[in-house]
Amino acid sequence: MSISKIEWTESTWNPITGCTKISSGCKNCYAERMAKRLKLMGQPNYINGFQISFHEHVLEYPLNWKKPQTIFVNSMSDLFHEQVPDSFVFRIFDIMKQAYWHQFQILTKRSTRLIELAPRLNWPKNVWIGVSVENEEVKFRIDDLRWVPAAIRFLSLEPLLGPFASLDLSNIDWVIVGGESGPGARPMKKGWVIQIKKQCIEQNVPFFFKQWGGTNKKKAGRLLEGRIWEEMPIKFSNLEEKIGHKISASDRYSTIDP
Repeated sequence: MSISKIEWTESTWNPITGCTKISSGCKNCYAERMAKRLKLMGQPNYINGFQISFHEHVLEYPLNWKKPQTIFVNSMSDLFHEQVPDSFVFRIFDIMKQAYWHQFQILTKRSTRLIELAPRLNWPKNVWIGVSVENEEVKFRIDDLRWVPAAIRFLSLEPLLGPFASLDLSNIDWVIVGGESGPGARPMKKGWVIQIKKQCIEQNVPFFFKQWGGTNKKKAGRLLEGRIWEEMPIKFSNLEEKIGHKISASDRYSTIDP
C-alpha cells in the first residue's frame, strides 16, 4: 500500500505504470516527473521509466489491505490507455469487486475507450469512475462519462486551464477542481473556480477544491473564499439514505461541515 498525499484519496494502487500525452492537460504531467525520479532511484517498478508497464505482483495487493480505505487506481498511469489489454482491465475490475470493503477511484482522460469497454465490465458499487477535463476542448469527456453505469461518476477539473461557463452536471456525482503545480505550472484564475463552485451548488453536486497550485503549491494553499472545500459524494449518499430524501443545495452546506 502507498499512502497518498493527494487530498481527495487515501492510498494508491498501481498495477500499471506509465502513460503517453493525449491533451494539453498532460503537458507538465506530475506522474511522468515522478516516474523518472523513481527510475533514477532504482525503484524496480519504474525500470522502464514512464513507458507502459504491467506489474502482476501488485494486482492482489488490495485483497491484503484489511482496513477499509479509499484507493486511487493507477495514479501513475491511465487504466483505459490503448496499450492496456482488455484482459488486464477485466482483471483489475475483478480484484476491485473481490475487495468490496474498499472504495476504488479510477480517473481517465481516455473516455472514448472507457465507453467502449463500459458495457463489458462488471461495475461493483465500490468503484468510482472519473474523467479529467482541463478545458472546453475536452468537454466531450463529460458526456462520455455521464452514461457509464458506475455507482459514482466524478470530474477532475485539474489542471484547470480555462473557464467552464456552462457545465451540465446531470448524472455527475462529484467535482474536483485544482490548479497545476510544479515547474512550468500554468496559472488558474480565481473566477474560473468560483464559477464552477456556483454551478455545483446550483446543481446540488459536491464540490472539492484541491489546490491553487503554482510553483509553490504549499504556499498557495487550498483556501477558497476563506474556507476549505472538501465535499465528498459518499458522505451525501450515506446521509441521504439515512434521512430518506435528497439533500438540497442550501442544506448541504449547513448539514455537513467540510
